[in-house]
Amino acid sequence: MRLFSRLKFRTKLNLGISAILISMATLLLPLVGNMTAKILLEESRKRGTALVESLSARAVDPLLARDFLRLKNMVVEQVAVGDMLYAFVQDNHGFVLAHTFEGGFPVDLLRANEVPDLATVHIQLLADGMTRIYDFASAVTVGDERLGTVRLGLSKTRINASVNRQITTMAGLFAGALLLATIMGSLFASRVAARLGVLREHAEAMLMGNLDTQSNPADGSHCWEIRNCDLSSCPAFGERRRRCWYIAGTMCPDCKDGKELAVSRESCQMCKVYQQAAGDELQDLAETFDVMALSLKTHIDELRGADRNLREQQRLMRTILDVTPDRVSLVDTRMRYQGGNRSFAESVGLKLHQIVGRTDFDIFDEQTAEARHMAAREILQSGERLDTQVVVAEETGERWFHVVCIPVHDEDGRITGLLRTDRDITDIKGYEKQLIQAQKMESLGLMAGGVAHEINTPLGIILGYAQLLQEDVPSGSQVHQDLGVIEKQAKVCKKIVADLLGFSRQTHSSKREMCFNNSVMEAVTLVRHTFELDHVDIVTQLDDRFPIIYGDPEKLKQVWINLLTNARDAMSGGGVIVIRTRLDTPRGIVSLWVADCGEGIAEDVIKKIFDPFYSTKPVGRGTGLGLSVSFGIIEDHDGEIQAQSPLPEVFDFPWPQGRRSGPGTVFEVNLPLDHGKDEPVKADGPDAEQVGQDI
Repeated sequence: MRLFSRLKFRTKLNLGISAILISMATLLLPLVGNMTAKILLEESRKRGTALVESLSARAVDPLLARDFLRLKNMVVEQVAVGDMLYAFVQDNHGFVLAHTFEGGFPVDLLRANEVPDLATVHIQLLADGMTRIYDFASAVTVGDERLGTVRLGLSKTRINASVNRQITTMAGLFAGALLLATIMGSLFASRVAARLGVLREHAEAMLMGNLDTQSNPADGSHCWEIRNCDLSSCPAFGERRRRCWYIAGTMCPDCKDGKELAVSRESCQMCKVYQQAAGDELQDLAETFDVMALSLKTHIDELRGADRNLREQQRLMRTILDVTPDRVSLVDTRMRYQGGNRSFAESVGLKLHQIVGRTDFDIFDEQTAEARHMAAREILQSGERLDTQVVVAEETGERWFHVVCIPVHDEDGRITGLLRTDRDITDIKGYEKQLIQAQKMESLGLMAGGVAHEINTPLGIILGYAQLLQEDVPSGSQVHQDLGVIEKQAKVCKKIVADLLGFSRQTHSSKREMCFNNSVMEAVTLVRHTFELDHVDIVTQLDDRFPIIYGDPEKLKQVWINLLTNARDAMSGGGVIVIRTRLDTPRGIVSLWVADCGEGIAEDVIKKIFDPFYSTKPVGRGTGLGLSVSFGIIEDHDGEIQAQSPLPEVFDFPWPQGRRSGPGTVFEVNLPLDHGKDEPVKADGPDAEQVGQDI
């Protein structure tokens, strides 16, 4: 059966026709042969009976007349018939009067077929070894008197030969029919196989992606041509790849309901277009293939268009995701990452394709991974949005992130994953701190200004009277010394009040173009001699390009002096202060570094040094307002100031031998080179309230 299934269609068709004809021949030839043999034998028996009766009737006169010559001629005439073997006539006593045997009469034949008295013809089948003979015997009678007997011998072998010839002829006819059927079947099979081959080639072309070929090219008999139709708005008009019965919504008046559905053959059976253009099953199959190819091409073009749009949207979405600094990631319900953006990949030190399929425990440290995993589990169980702020320890320090994590649902409402965004809000937190600091300083400034004004007047009176009383008492007396202490402490209070007034002052700066290096050197010149008395040396490393900035020289000089004073106070046993400036043209800023080799500042303290009234100096040596005032001045100049302790490695320079005693601290100030939006404005009043004067 498997071998038969592998045969070609043409071979199968020929084998089928041959099998049918051979089966018919096998069944019919024996049946027809038997029927033919019976008919021929029956006809031969009838013929022999008729001949022997005719001979017996004609032999009456020669027997009565004893005309043996005539009898001889009569039997010879009978034997002249092709299938008669012998004939002879006997008298009533059984003597042979005439016969056709040439070599002598066989006497055994006399008693082989005796006719009964009451019978007219008797037939007996005889055999002489090789030949089978039908012996016909008929009595010759006149009235009731029997004159003799007539015998004829008909060859059954010759009859069988005739039957065999008939069967052979019929077998030949069957063989000819088989040959003709094979030839016709081959031609038909070749035609069908060729059409099927065209369909196969068309199917293979479809598999290769060629959907423009036609397996059954149109023959020109289209509906609009047959009907001479001019309905150009009909979807079938001008369509040469599909028959009208494959098109839905045609406008032909004979179509039922406009054929809302395609391939509605039932409504087209009586249409003359269908009757003229429709073909056999193979043509229908070919046309169906063409319609299928056209439909596939249409669907594939639509899918390709949708794929292009989807790819474009994916590229656009990928661009948007990669541009945003937020860390975006997507995980499935098994907590395995399905994707992310470039910012997220860079934050974990991996490529985008390396993230897919991994879990938090494959990417983050155990503590971070556990926290992210637990948060994701909660959202999967509750289905609610997570919106929180977290602190993450990274190599660059602690960073704040605004985390939003939402569940992703499918069209059935089931959660299929989680989308998470981590927005870096460290700078915002810094701005919040700066805002709080500014608000706190503003409040403190208002309070300090009010307190300073209230103290300033009585303080001036105390200082003035202390100085007047010193002139009235002896210089070496105890009273004079006590008055000196009062004067000294009053001057300390005077300094505190002056700082408070400077801290609380809200006047505008008088800004102008100035040389940055000159401002720094003026402050160094003012304090250098005093610092040398405390064994503190000042080393300057100034940028020789003389950067020009836009600022208030006096206020900036106050900042430099405050920074230098703090550096000196940090080195109680003496040391070195290094001042460095640098012009950074690409960034548009000029920078100042003031570094000392003192005892340094603790990490928890360095965060508070710019707060008002915060000081680490002993009582009586500082007010805690110097750095706060400096911070406000630098901020007013659109710059920034920061401190770092211990000294960073990048700030390594040759210290004088034996002069570095501690980890040190460096203050960095950055000021812009451009003027910004500030214009020099004169103050509305005096620069400062008048405090107690020496009298």
